[in-house]
Amino acid sequence: MEESVGRTDDKKVVIIGGGPAGLTAAYQLSKLDAQSVVLEKDQMVGGISRTINYKNYLFDVGGHRFFTKIKPVEDIWKEILDKDLLHRKRLSRIYYNKKFFFYPLRPFNALSGLGLWKSIMIFFSYLYVRLFPFKNEETFEHWVSNRFGKRLYNTFFKPYTEKVWGIPCTEIRAEWAAQRIGGLSLTKAVRNAFAKQNRNNGGKAAIRTLIDSFDYPRFGPGMMWQAMSRIIQDNGSQVYLGSEVEAILWDKKNGKVNSLQVGVNGKKKFFQGTNFISSMPVKELIQKFKPAVPEEVLEAANNLNYRDFLTVALIVRKSELFPDNWIYIHDPDVKLGRVQNFKNWSPYMVPDVNRTCLGLEYFCFEEDEIWNMPDRELIEFGIREMEKLGLIESSDVEDGSVVRMPKAYPVHDLKYREMLGTIRRFLSGIDNLQLVGRNGMHRYNNQDHSMLTAMLAVENIYGSNHDLWNVNVE
Repeated sequence: MEESVGRTDDKKVVIIGGGPAGLTAAYQLSKLDAQSVVLEKDQMVGGISRTINYKNYLFDVGGHRFFTKIKPVEDIWKEILDKDLLHRKRLSRIYYNKKFFFYPLRPFNALSGLGLWKSIMIFFSYLYVRLFPFKNEETFEHWVSNRFGKRLYNTFFKPYTEKVWGIPCTEIRAEWAAQRIGGLSLTKAVRNAFAKQNRNNGGKAAIRTLIDSFDYPRFGPGMMWQAMSRIIQDNGSQVYLGSEVEAILWDKKNGKVNSLQVGVNGKKKFFQGTNFISSMPVKELIQKFKPAVPEEVLEAANNLNYRDFLTVALIVRKSELFPDNWIYIHDPDVKLGRVQNFKNWSPYMVPDVNRTCLGLEYFCFEEDEIWNMPDRELIEFGIREMEKLGLIESSDVEDGSVVRMPKAYPVHDLKYREMLGTIRRFLSGIDNLQLVGRNGMHRYNNQDHSMLTAMLAVENIYGSNHDLWNVNVE
C-alpha cells in the first residue's frame, strides 16, 4: 500500500527524522498551510535534543543551550515556548589536575591553578606561535595552537578533545574547531574576561563559546520538540514514531526520489512525495538507495565515521553538589568526559528539592566495552568515577538510568571532506532531495544551525535557491 501526503496542491513533502531539523521543516510547512509526513525511527521526537523522563527526573542527552544569533530561529523558540523559555546564568568549569578552572577563561583563576611558572611558559608559547604560526591550518592541533599557543593546547585542548573523539587531534580537521569555537583566541578570551563586567545584563558575547547566559526550556529541550510535534499534527500533518526508512526508491534516469519504503512499528508502508527532506545520518541515507548508488559513492559513505554517546543519569540524595551547569572532565584517569547538573539548568528538572540529578557523559564507539556494558554495571562504573573525582559519595546515590545515543557526533577526520564531496556531487543530481541538520549533512551544527538549514530547505521547495551547505561555514 502506498500513502501520499499533501493536500490538493502539488507539494507532497516527506521528512526523514524527527529531530530539530526535521520538525522545523514540518513546522514551517504547516505555516504555509502545507501538510507533510515526518518519519522518526525512535519512539520519541527531538533526536539528540530530546529530554528523558526517568521517574519524573528529567535529563538531556547532552546539555542544550538555547542561544542563537539567528533571529528567525529565536522567534520560533519564543513562539512555541513563550514563558516556558527561562533565562539562565552560565557556570562551567574544567576539572584538571585535581583543580577547577573556569571556562571561559578567568586569568587570575588560571594563573593560581596552573602556577606562575607554567603560566609564564604558556604566555611565551603563545607569543612564539604568533611570530611563527602554522601556515597551513589542516588539523585541529594547528588551528588551536595558532590561537592559544602549543603549551595551552597541550594542557587543556588536546587531552579533552581526544577523549571526546577517540582519535588524535592531528586526525581531526581544523574546520571542526572553526565551527565549535570559531573566532576565539587567547587574546579574545582574556579581553572577554576583563570586559565581562562592562557588559550589561542583556548583552551577549560576540563568540558563542564565551556567552555567560542562555535560554533553556522549563522542562528541558524535549519540551520544545514535543510541543512542536503537537502543533504540526494539530495543523493536519503526521508524525510517525517507530518508523525506520528501509529503502529510498529513486529513478536513476530522471534523478528523483519517488518514494520511501518504511517499517512503521513492524509493518511495511510506502510514502510517496514530490519533495524529500532528510536529517538521517548521510551514511545510512546513501546505503539505503534502491537501486544502489555508484560504487564510489557507496564507498565514500562507508568511510564516514561517527562518535557515539551515552549518558549515565544519577539521582543523588543531596540538595546541592556543585554550582556548575556542567563540568568538563580533563582527568585522564577516568573515562568520564563531562558532567551535567540538570537542576542548575532548570530547577523544574528535579521533582524533589532535596535531590540532585546528574548526567555523566561518555563518548565512545559502539564496539567499545563501555557501550556494551549492562546498564547496572554502567551505573556502578559511573558512581566509582565520580567518587574518584571527589564530586559525590557513592552512599548518596539512590538510583540511576542509562541512555545510549548512536551516531551522536559526525567525525571530522582527515578523510571526511573528500568523502562528503563525492556524496554531494552525487546528490546534486537528485533535485527533489535536500539534506538538513547535523547528521543529515555530516556537520557538527548546533541546533539553531540545524533549524536554519530546515527553514531554508522549505523555502527552496517554494522557489528559492539557498545553498544549505553555506550555513555555519563562518
